[in-house]
Amino acid sequence: MAVLFILIFKLSKKFSMSYQIEMVNLNQLIDKNHNYRRFKELWDLNLVKKELEKIEIEKGADFKGYGIFRLFLCLLVQFMENLSDRELEESLRSNLASKWFCEFGLLEKTPDYSLFTRIRAKIGTGRLSKIFNILKDQLRAKGYMSEVFTFIDASHLISKANLWQERDKAIKEKYEKLNNEILPKVARDKDANFGCKGGDKFWYGFKKHTSVDMQSGMINKVAVTKASVIDSKGMKHVIPTQGAVYADKGYCDKNARAAAARRNIHLAAVKKNNMIGKNKDLDKFYTKLRSPYERVFSKTSHRVRYKGIAKNQFTAFMEAIAHNFKRMIVLNEIYPPKPA
Repeated sequence: MAVLFILIFKLSKKFSMSYQIEMVNLNQLIDKNHNYRRFKELWDLNLVKKELEKIEIEKGADFKGYGIFRLFLCLLVQFMENLSDRELEESLRSNLASKWFCEFGLLEKTPDYSLFTRIRAKIGTGRLSKIFNILKDQLRAKGYMSEVFTFIDASHLISKANLWQERDKAIKEKYEKLNNEILPKVARDKDANFGCKGGDKFWYGFKKHTSVDMQSGMINKVAVTKASVIDSKGMKHVIPTQGAVYADKGYCDKNARAAAARRNIHLAAVKKNNMIGKNKDLDKFYTKLRSPYERVFSKTSHRVRYKGIAKNQFTAFMEAIAHNFKRMIVLNEIYPPKPA
């Protein structure tokens, strides 16, 4: 444990100098109510650590002496604070709370920004999915997630604001149109494509499908697909194992009904105006139930930093972990655990 020596000088009226030395460790410098301290109190990361340590025995694992678990904690800080790799490097170097959370010593050298890209690739989306489920099991054990009522929705992820380079390349190769059929032949990101929502909203990139437990407002499942995948077809990736699902008009078709039927789930989706059996009062009730959980999607960024579905799926998992952590702090304050 790093110890800080504080040298305090006192100057008397007779200009005689006296001083005292005080020893303070890094743990004492972090406020007892700091969110990072609460994170470690509320979550048990031992199983996460065991899962990550499997990477360290793999051939070619090089973590610059920091250890994979501490570097994973660095990534948690990055997504909790929405930092770039360079900003994360600066935070670890100058922020005492970040140092403490990531288990670095007070004077210990912290990682360079270039290491974080390699760590994300080394952990990978598959292993991060296991870690996400490990943490989700803790939420279930504490009663924060029950999958009785679930809200499902999809949001757009923009990869690029313009496609002039892709257009010029398509013209050069004599393609008549730049559509989802031609894009993989001219774009650098082979996974991204055009998406449309509502007939008047178009973007180039991906789509993020998310299910939110309506008991706690925590994210239960999250999946990233191509932008062209319609909401109802993406539902199969995030549908819960039981209960009822509340959704908007994008989920009132046969794809969503089939996905719900396979899990024996009640689908409560708002119907379109031209559908037979539309009940406006019932749809208003569904909309009122869903509205508090729309904020989960409104607070997240719709711009992606990385290319490909795998890297953006990794980001989606990390953002979900960060969201659940922040939500758990709020719920723990409102409903504090009963003393044993």
